[in-house]
Amino acid sequence: MNHIHPSAVIADGARIGAGVTIGPFCTVGPDVVLHDGVELASHNAVEGHTVLHEGVRLAPFASVGLPPQDLKYKGEPTRCEIGARSYLREHVTVHRGSVGGEGITRVGADCLFMACSHVGHDCQVADRVIMANNVLLGGHVRVGEQVFIGGAAAVHQLVRIGRHAMIGGLAGVTNDIPPFGNAFGLPARLVGLNFIGLRRRGFTKDDLAQIRLAFRLLFKDPGVFAEKLVVARERFAGNALVEEVLGFIGGGDRRRELIRPGRMAVEEEDDA
Repeated sequence: MNHIHPSAVIADGARIGAGVTIGPFCTVGPDVVLHDGVELASHNAVEGHTVLHEGVRLAPFASVGLPPQDLKYKGEPTRCEIGARSYLREHVTVHRGSVGGEGITRVGADCLFMACSHVGHDCQVADRVIMANNVLLGGHVRVGEQVFIGGAAAVHQLVRIGRHAMIGGLAGVTNDIPPFGNAFGLPARLVGLNFIGLRRRGFTKDDLAQIRLAFRLLFKDPGVFAEKLVVARERFAGNALVEEVLGFIGGGDRRRELIRPGRMAVEEEDDA
């Protein structure tokens, strides 16, 4: 049974599943799909060709699927999609895609976007990503699985963030961050590995040791970076985690430079 407040405005054509709650003063557009168990708390706007999958929750004043903040956008029917069980807190905004990009903004399953965070047009955010309050993702940003982004961090358009990375609060991210990395500062610099997050997610000591050795070679040891990449490919051949890092660095979809290292902390966790 659905619970729809009488003050909610639901356009003809909107498709609404079972067990959906739509609170006071919400608006749902004609091309919106709300799957089973979706909850709109109050004062939510869901517009455009937008799909909220099972169990998605919007806290008061969160808005999804509004037009991209792109002066080239002329009202084309682009899309937005929020994965199952994701929770968007107060005043979160997720804009739909643009014709000049993917044409769709995607947010994965089981994400938590804390109050006042923003996902720009054409972003591709994977599963189980956490963004703390006031995080800003510019357009076309790609975020891998289980990334954590600290409060008030800003990520420049077109940046890629590899899975299991961590970004500290107030960081200004203008360059790609490799998988498993830990970045901090304004401008953000790579300061080591996301040791705490990786341990919590079941990475073994051997996993951490191999990734640490690779990061030390690539980002701390002296030498020409291109030559160090060749050495790393030979030395860590067959190690899937390190090969993931190397594949990310050499990815054909790269549109930003790789983040520069700061004071690397790869040595400090050796005995942890």
